[in-house]
This record gives sequence, C-alpha cells and structure tokens, in this order.
Amino acid sequence: MTEFGSLLVDAILLLPAVSAALLALFRDDRFTGKLNAIASFATFVTSTSLFVVRPEPGTFLIVDDVNVVFIVLTTFVAFTTSVFSASYISHELESGRLTPSYLRFYHAMYQVLMFAMNLALLSNNVGLMWVAIELATLTTVVMVGLYRTPAALEAAWKYFILGSVGIALALFGTILVYLAARSVVGEGLEAMAWSVLVREAPRFDPHLLNLAFAFLLLGYGTKVGLVPLHAWLPDAHAEGPTPISAVLSGLLLNVALFAVLRFKMIMSANPGALAPGPLMVTLGLLSVLFAALMLYRRFDIKRLFAYSSIEHMGIITFAFGMGGPLANFAGLLHMIYHSLTKSAIFFSVGHIAQIKGTQRIPDIRGLTASHPLLGWGLVLGVIAIMGLPPTGIFMSEFLVITSTFARAPALAVALGLGLLLAMGALLQWLNGLAFGEPHGPDTPSKASYVPMLAHLALVLAAGIYLPPSLVAWFQYVAGLLG
Repeated sequence: MTEFGSLLVDAILLLPAVSAALLALFRDDRFTGKLNAIASFATFVTSTSLFVVRPEPGTFLIVDDVNVVFIVLTTFVAFTTSVFSASYISHELESGRLTPSYLRFYHAMYQVLMFAMNLALLSNNVGLMWVAIELATLTTVVMVGLYRTPAALEAAWKYFILGSVGIALALFGTILVYLAARSVVGEGLEAMAWSVLVREAPRFDPHLLNLAFAFLLLGYGTKVGLVPLHAWLPDAHAEGPTPISAVLSGLLLNVALFAVLRFKMIMSANPGALAPGPLMVTLGLLSVLFAALMLYRRFDIKRLFAYSSIEHMGIITFAFGMGGPLANFAGLLHMIYHSLTKSAIFFSVGHIAQIKGTQRIPDIRGLTASHPLLGWGLVLGVIAIMGLPPTGIFMSEFLVITSTFARAPALAVALGLGLLLAMGALLQWLNGLAFGEPHGPDTPSKASYVPMLAHLALVLAAGIYLPPSLVAWFQYVAGLLG
C-alpha cells in the first residue's frame, strides 16, 4: 500500500507535467481545451485516493492530514476551472483577443501552474516548497500578461516585481529556519525536511525562529495578498484571463497560506519562540478593514472581487492567527467555502465580460432580466460571499466571530465591523448589476454554466448540512494546526 501511495503522489505531479508538454505541441484549440480538462480531472481523481492510501514521508514529498485538505480542494477547483476555461478561452480566440499560439501557450501554462501548486502542497522539503511557489508565481505572471495589452503587461510586471520581493523575503526566512535546524539535526536535507523540523522544533534557537517567521510571514503574505503587501492582486485579477482570476483567488492564495501554516506549526512547537498568532491576527484584521473600505470605490467588476479576495484571505489568516481548535476549524471551512464561492463568482464575471464586452460596473445593468440564469447565479454568489445564511460562509464567519468574542471581544467587534462594511459595498454594487433596466451590448457567451452552478450548489448544501465524518476530520486537522 505504501508503494501504491507513492505512485499516486508521483501521478499527481506527473499528470500535469506531462500534459503541459503535450499541450505545448497541439494547435487545435478544441482538442487542447478538452485535454486540459481531462488532465485536470485525472489529477483530481488521483488526489482523492490519498484519503485512503498514503505513502510514508520521503525526503522531498509528504502526504499528511493537513495537506490532503489543500491538495483535494486545489485539484477539484483546477478541474472545474479547466471545464469553464475550455469554452471561455475559445471565445477569446474567436473575438481576436488571443492568437492560436497564445492559446496553446495558455493551456500548457495552466498545467504547469497545476504542477507547481501540487508540488508546493506535497513538498516535505521547505526549500522545494519555496521553489514550487516561485514557479507558480512566474507561471501566473506570464498568464496575467497573456492579452499583451499595455494594462496587462503593466499588471504582469507589477506582479513580478512585488512577487519577487515577497519570494526573496520568504527565501531569507527559509534559510534562517535551516540555520536554526542545522545546529540540532546537522547539515543536509534532514535540516530542511518539514517532518523533521516540526518534530525537532522544541530544540531550535527561538531567536532565529522569531526572525525567520517575520520574514516568512511577510514573504508568503505577499502571495496571500495581505495588506499592505496586496498591491499586485487587483491588477492581476483585472487584466488576466478570467479563469486565471478564479485560480488566483481560489487556489494560489491558499497555497501561499499553506506555507505560512507549515511554519506556524514549527513556531508553535517551540516553547521559547514568540507566538505567531498576534502577527497573523494583525495582518488579517488590517486586510479585512482595508479591503472593505476599498470595495466602495471599485468600478471594474474583477477589481471589485479581487478586493473581496483580500478581505476573505484576511478573515482566514485572522482565524488561523487566533488559533485553537474552533478558530482553526472555522479557518479551514472558510478557506474551502471561499475557494468554491469566489471561483464561481469569477466564472459568472467571465460570462458577463463576454456578453457585455466590458468589465466596467456602470455599463453592466439588469442581468436578472436580460440573462436570468447568469444574473441570479451572480446574486447567489454575492449573497454567499457576503456570508448571509444559509450559505457555508455564514457558518464559518459565525464561528470565527464567536470563537474570537470568547477570547478577545474588541477584536471580534473590529472584525464584525469589517464584515458589515464589506457587505454594504457589495450590496450597493449588486443592486445595479443584477436589477434595473438592462442596457449595453449583448454578445452570446459560449462558456459553460455548469462549473458556476456546481460550486454554488456545494456552498449552499454545505451551509445546510455537513456529514459528521467530514466535520470530525476537519476538527482533527484543526487540532493539528495548533
């Protein structure tokens, strides 16, 4: 079983890597779109096998209860996004926004991105995890600039520069962790293996760990999109292809947060180190309040939901920073629900942009009248992302606030204020987008509605009922996070 588990892990990495090479060879846009979706589905099915079959930790790769949550979520959203992308991106070719060579490049890079994220999540070596996240960053940089417009190229360069600063800080923090481990476990790969680091963490020099975590939180926090390290995120969402916006919000931000959580577990295991929670709580709360205020002045629909992503990553970081079984449980749930909901919203935004030929909110009106399925899908998605019942995000936000109120009432009030401000802004924009008299162009969209509807159905169902076995598993993982 252990050998079979190792084959499964290899397959999760090899499927996207081999698919990327194949996709780079074919010119037929319909075939490449289907192959991209098939490869993503195969990776998702393989990842679900890790629930029952797991290999022993190796020098470079590991499967444990923490990263299984992330890898299954990542491969699922990657699959549904590839289904949406197959039909969405062919419309971009027909409209002249992309050339056949750029389309082939897009599909190949999509699988490279999946490979990089999967590798980051499965890495047992913290240096390899850093390399994988850097590869994911570079891949998304070129995909953000895919349309080759001045705005897209500017967004790609901004992402590249800020992402490079962040990844450099993360590298320095990783080196400091290695130095702290070297004096205890000796030189070599063992001093970079996460399974060894978390076991031997109580013996590490706490001063080195404190300094390392500050760099790691700032470095990987840039990738998470936490304020004040967020400036790349709205531009990248607004100017890149919409499926990439869905992947950025629903997946890549989670991968960077996963890296922070890995190092947080090392910090929490050392009794002499500073508690990592207050730093995470501060950045998380700052992100929520800042993004909530910025939502009132957005006139581009993709930038609007980009700032919503900053807000929700702030909530998740805040929850994990508070720590404890209940807050961690709420953070895990919120991460999953946000990934499903935000990607569904970006699917609907992709339809809207193709139908209306614009992303400007003032030029989009009355969607429930002109396109009922799309309009009401957007309404349901925004209701879910605001955290209104009976959706899953309502439950996770309720748990975050109540668990915080029991320990730090002032922080709970500040967080609640941020959530209310964000809700007011989204309701303000939703009213015009969904209701009123339709106007503007009305070009048919060929993209599939199935991924959007599937995600919204999952979020609604999860808000009503979660299987006890799933709840017990999340509670167990929450306990591991400290």
